[in-house]
Amino acid sequence: MKSNLLLLVILLTISENFAQEKKKENFKFNKENFLKELSENACECIDSISTYNKIKDSIASEINTCIDKQVTVYQFGLQIANIEIDTEPANDSTKTKKKDVNIVIASNPESKQYKEAYYELERYLLNNCVALKSKIATNDKLNNNSLSNNTLALEYYNYGLEASEAEEYEKAINFYKKAVTVDPNFAFAYDNMGVSYRKLNQFDEAIKAYEKSLKIDPNGLLPLQNIAIAYSYKKEYKKAIKAYEKLRDIQPDNPEVFYGIGLIYFQNLNDFEKALDNMCKAYIIYIQQKSPYRSDAEKIIQMLYSEFKNKNNLETFNKILEKNNINQN
Repeated sequence: MKSNLLLLVILLTISENFAQEKKKENFKFNKENFLKELSENACECIDSISTYNKIKDSIASEINTCIDKQVTVYQFGLQIANIEIDTEPANDSTKTKKKDVNIVIASNPESKQYKEAYYELERYLLNNCVALKSKIATNDKLNNNSLSNNTLALEYYNYGLEASEAEEYEKAINFYKKAVTVDPNFAFAYDNMGVSYRKLNQFDEAIKAYEKSLKIDPNGLLPLQNIAIAYSYKKEYKKAIKAYEKLRDIQPDNPEVFYGIGLIYFQNLNDFEKALDNMCKAYIIYIQQKSPYRSDAEKIIQMLYSEFKNKNNLETFNKILEKNNINQN
């Protein structure tokens, strides 16, 4: 209750300040600056999220909370900015007329007004918040052999992470190799070695590193997802889909699986029906997990709509959406 009262006081203060500024002739509400300021607040919150030993949907939920904190203020600011302040004298010449102001703040996440404000903040963050992208890409959920108990292996591994952070990938690979020499069952070292090779476009070496990680832990989420991406870069699309499908069997609620498969069918195999079906599944799970990558799936679905429309086959498009419980509007 205290937090709600505090928010109300803050909003009323904002309202008064907006009203005073709007009376000045030179007042111009800059929506872009307002959006930027609130997004920076959300980005700072996102940057503080710890990803250690968390699965992606848990991280996505915390990101959602950071964005949600700014949605109310954003709605309020936009509505205040559109209010016309009446400065004509009232009956008493020492006063000005007061106008009734109707401010409606949507707190229901399912409402159209809330979604519009939330998605606008989300899109800005996706384009401008480095922390958001790095947190979403993280999947540090530990398995038995994910990390090493060997102090020296961990030391090499941490040096490798520092080199990766500095984009010194060859240097990072050397440290990861030293780590697995000390501890051959260090799965995360192989995973990050694979990522570094992929950054250098050495896809065969990346696949070898992921395969070694999968021998240690056949259910490793990171190597399964990344080996699929590496196969895609090598244009070995059937192998990529097979890797995604194995990941799907282990983690059926992972939207990246369906997004990855859908993208391959759309961009590389020209099977638009399978592309749309998988992209719809990704879209639904992204929404359920409150993931900002929902917008990426949405864009592909819109592009697929154009493909179906060009082929006069919107009936099939609508059937696939209906099958996945998505409203075509």
